[in-house]
This record gives sequence, structure tokens and C-alpha cells, in this order.
Amino acid sequence: MTEPIFNNRLELTELNEAVGRIKAEVGKVIVGQERNLELMLVCLLCHGHALLEGVPGVAKTLTAKLLSRTVNGSFKRLQFTPDLMPSDILGTSVFNPKTLEFEYKAGPVFCNLILIDEINRAPAKTQAALFELMEERQVTIDGHTYYLPDPFVVIATQNPVEQEGTYRLPEAQLDRFLMKIQVGYPGREEELDLLRRFNANLQADLSGTVEPVISTERLARLRALVHQVLLEDHLLKFIADLIHATRNHQMIELGASPRASLALMNAAKAMAAVSGRDFVIPEDIKTVVMPVLCHRIVLTPEAEMEGITEEEVLNGLFSGIEVPR
Repeated sequence: MTEPIFNNRLELTELNEAVGRIKAEVGKVIVGQERNLELMLVCLLCHGHALLEGVPGVAKTLTAKLLSRTVNGSFKRLQFTPDLMPSDILGTSVFNPKTLEFEYKAGPVFCNLILIDEINRAPAKTQAALFELMEERQVTIDGHTYYLPDPFVVIATQNPVEQEGTYRLPEAQLDRFLMKIQVGYPGREEELDLLRRFNANLQADLSGTVEPVISTERLARLRALVHQVLLEDHLLKFIADLIHATRNHQMIELGASPRASLALMNAAKAMAAVSGRDFVIPEDIKTVVMPVLCHRIVLTPEAEMEGITEEEVLNGLFSGIEVPR
């Protein structure tokens, strides 16, 4: 069957070239993970934060670092630990004996992309320090507000298996992540490709070959382009139906918020643009609905005791909603 031919209203050549080059640069090191990388690019184009979840050793941190290298902006990495304090993230006011005044010393969050490794290892006090900067992209210290650079994107990682020395992320913080991306094991052929690649370059630092391909100014232009992607009213109603269904289910204690509605809408637009279209189709929504919603709902204690997952509940819930054509 031949692919349907259509003419875009928007000129997406620059966006598609940038996406292709970023994938190629990250692909110099990372084998597989094409879908996860695509979802991370959607987060970048939506100016949204990404939470990567997976067992140790599946290249969560490496993928985030390589993606940040392709953007010609400032990058910082924070390793979250149980003794980390809010001032270690946000900065603090320091007394200057020369001027006899307190001066604000900015913390590491003042950058374009920040990687927070093992985000669930910091206690609630430190997690709460992220609320304002993730949503409003600003930091308030001693009554003064300091604005973060544009763009500002948080990429966080966490290990769902290990429980010792970890803290559950607050629902209010999870809701601020545009997507929670599950990073699984590679397939057999992908793992074989990985072994062959690193066997041939055992002493080489392949990550050093990844080069910047997009500036922050260009990224801002592409984000503005994504906002213009067409999303028709019947698909907006489909999104509203999906969200409202999560608020009226016997196994869901806390349904998706209005922020989730906007996140699903914006992610669908970005997915359409990444796919080379200037209009959203139902498949775009279906592609991003799980990463956008799974971490935003809270199951009832009864459902958790039965071992039911959020994805299973959402799959059963959405199967009863008619997909528009």
C-alpha cells in the first residue's frame, strides 16, 4: 500500500532535519532506544521535562547526556543523594564583607538542560525545592525572584527496583513531568550490535564524537512551529474524553489533572511534527498517551495490592472510548 500524499501548511523541513541529525548523533553511541529518544525529543519541542525510569545499566543517564550534547546550550548534572539540601540546587545568599550586603550565588539549576540522576534519592524537602523551577521556571530566594534561562528542561532518572535509600516522588512533582519514559532492556540483536560496536572500539570514548547540531535559538523557533500544528476539534474532544475517563474509574483514586490535558495536547502536536506532519492524527495521541498519563494517576490501594499497573488500568479504560477517524 502506498503512503498517502499530503501537502503541509507549515514548512517542517528544518524541524525534520534537526530531529534526524540529533538521532544520528545519539545513535553513534546508543543502540536501539529509537522510540524513547523520539519521546525525549517531543519533550524538548514541548519545553517539557522528562523522567526516565529503568533498571541500572540501560543507558538512562548516558542517553540524557548525549541528547544534551546535541543542543548547543549550557548543561549541568546533579547527583541526588539523601543529604542533598535545597540550597545545593537553588543556590544561597552569601554575605559580602566588602559591600556589607548579601549576594545571591546561583545554584546549578541555572542552565538550559539539567540532568538529575537518581532523583528519588533526595528527601521531600529537596524535592519540594524543584516545584517552582519546574513549573514556573524561576527561583525565589529571600523574597527575590530569579528567572531561569530559556529553554530550561529537566531530564531526571530513577531506578524503580531498588527501594533502600529512596523516597517516593510527590504527586505534585510527578505532574510537572511532561512524560515518564520507561527504558527497558535491548533486544537480542540490538545487544549483539552493542557488543560488536564496543568490541571494535574498546578504548575509544564514543560519547566524545557526539556534536552539537542545534542552538537554543533554533530550538525556540522549532517550538513555536510545533504550536502551530493543527489539532481539530474532534481530536480535542477525544483528549478530553481520555482525561475525564481517568477521573471516573473504580481502580483510580486520583485522576489526571487539567495540566495533563494540556500536556497530552502539546505532546501530540510535537509527535505529529516529528513524524513530518503539520496536523495531528489519532495515532499521535495514542503514541504519547501512556508516557504522558501513567505517572499522573494514583491507583486505589486495592488495585495496588492485586498487582495491577497503571498501564493495565489505562489500557482497559481507553479500550472503551471510541477513537475518532
